[in-house]
Amino acid sequence: MKLLRVDKGYRNFRRYQQIIRILIKYGFADIFDRLEMRSRFRIVGRLRRKEPRLDHSHPAGQRLRMALEELGPTFIKVGQILSTRSFLLPPSIIDELSKLQDEVKPVSFEQVKVLVEKELDGSLDTLFDSFTDIPIASASIAQAHRATLLSGELVVVKVQRPGIARLIATDMDILHNLATLIERYIEESQRYDPVNLVDELSRSMKREIDFSNEARSIEQFGANFRNKPDVKVPKVYWEYCTSKIVTLEYIDGIKISDLEKLRAAGVDFKRIAHIGTQFILKQIFEDGFFHADPHPGNLFLTRDGKIAPIDFGIMGRLDEWLSDEFSDLIIGLWRRDIELIIRVFVNLGAVDIEADTTSLRFELSEFLNRYYGLPLKKLDMKQIMREGMEIFSRHQMRLPSNLLLLGKTLGTYEDLGRKLDPDYDFLQEVRPYIKKFFYRRLDPGKIGYESSKSIRDFYDLLKMMPHELELILRRMRRGRMSIELQHRGLDKLRNDMDRSFNRLSFSLIIASLILASSLVMIFNKGPLLFGFPVLGVLGFVFAGIMGVGLIIAILRSGKV
Repeated sequence: MKLLRVDKGYRNFRRYQQIIRILIKYGFADIFDRLEMRSRFRIVGRLRRKEPRLDHSHPAGQRLRMALEELGPTFIKVGQILSTRSFLLPPSIIDELSKLQDEVKPVSFEQVKVLVEKELDGSLDTLFDSFTDIPIASASIAQAHRATLLSGELVVVKVQRPGIARLIATDMDILHNLATLIERYIEESQRYDPVNLVDELSRSMKREIDFSNEARSIEQFGANFRNKPDVKVPKVYWEYCTSKIVTLEYIDGIKISDLEKLRAAGVDFKRIAHIGTQFILKQIFEDGFFHADPHPGNLFLTRDGKIAPIDFGIMGRLDEWLSDEFSDLIIGLWRRDIELIIRVFVNLGAVDIEADTTSLRFELSEFLNRYYGLPLKKLDMKQIMREGMEIFSRHQMRLPSNLLLLGKTLGTYEDLGRKLDPDYDFLQEVRPYIKKFFYRRLDPGKIGYESSKSIRDFYDLLKMMPHELELILRRMRRGRMSIELQHRGLDKLRNDMDRSFNRLSFSLIIASLILASSLVMIFNKGPLLFGFPVLGVLGFVFAGIMGVGLIIAILRSGKV
């Protein structure tokens, strides 16, 4: 067990060095000063002196994107996820993070062969009729190879890059440590709750690198579109799937983002824009389960004119409660009902129920009036989303991650629809779904069910109230009533006080050693060395060593 801990510590240290070097290279060295890391890692100072740096004339967002790309898959994925969290970063940086690409050099076919044979417990020759050694796509977490099953069916085998799970675990461990330092030393970061944000990112990454989750998502997605003739969802071959491999039906088609090839194939762009919109709206408004990787390259058009999604690694989900809140938000925006919109934000935890919302109400009213009454063709969904996110950022509002993914998805596909058809009217397509949402909220059956549930909850509350009151009164009579208080924001003060008391104790020990050694020297007692008492000499030596150590620690902290 000790060897495992040493190995993990060594891996983390090497990765820390690499992260520090790359961040310094791209001009983010000041972060380490604020985190007081120069006193913890001497390498920070050395790398600051040695590492060549990118010209600071490059915008910060561009430098951050380039740094994340060089740091590798974990940081690329973190950047892509952060690009949906517009309340965290300025719009210019969000736009740059949206450009993050995770196309990387593929690993060797020999490594792929070893992993596939180990996972599927057989040789490639006995498992497949053919298996191409050159991948058709290579990303940061996996690469895809075309293959033919023994039955003759064409498939795509998505294979996880060897060692990627270990690298991601190391990176997430480091990110958690950095988030803890950021929360402790950068006071303004606490409103973003960086530790919980990293924990959320870690959970998302763990789900994505377990390919069995992706296979289950494809199955559910396929079931949702089973009766839609214009949509083709690839079949999953479960006998060729593990946590590191997923095998899907091969989709023979053209990327919807490749307009030149679509035009050469004689595709009707207006039809594709229409069925593509219906495809995404059904996911959101009917299924509550949507393809959340808003990249147009993840949509294909088959030879027979069907929409075919690929890469189901990131999926969004709206449960019944979140779907109801989302429907109220849509209705509030449609009817310019500011009170309803504010109430939704309060329910979602984006706005404190006791906060002064006067400024927010004014901005929302101005925002809605700016677009109200404009012809639908002139409304740019992506621009509307961007301005809405800027309002959230100014008021430090935090929406659930699935709603943020949803907003990004809608904006991306609306933009793609406009490229396919300049006269494309996205909101006209949305209108029937908004009406359906509105009438669903007024459905007598739903109202009756929610009313009965509220009555049942109220009855349960009344039933348990006498017992709870009796319990409180008994504890008060016995003097066992206690109130628990929790402090917030005092961790840094506590740590500084602990450090100060430790130094003070250290100083007292040094002073005691000097005093005791002086007394021994004065009385000239005990064994002698060169005519001086040995105990006195040793006391002075130890006091000197401890004193020098204390001085070095104080100088390193930068707080003399």
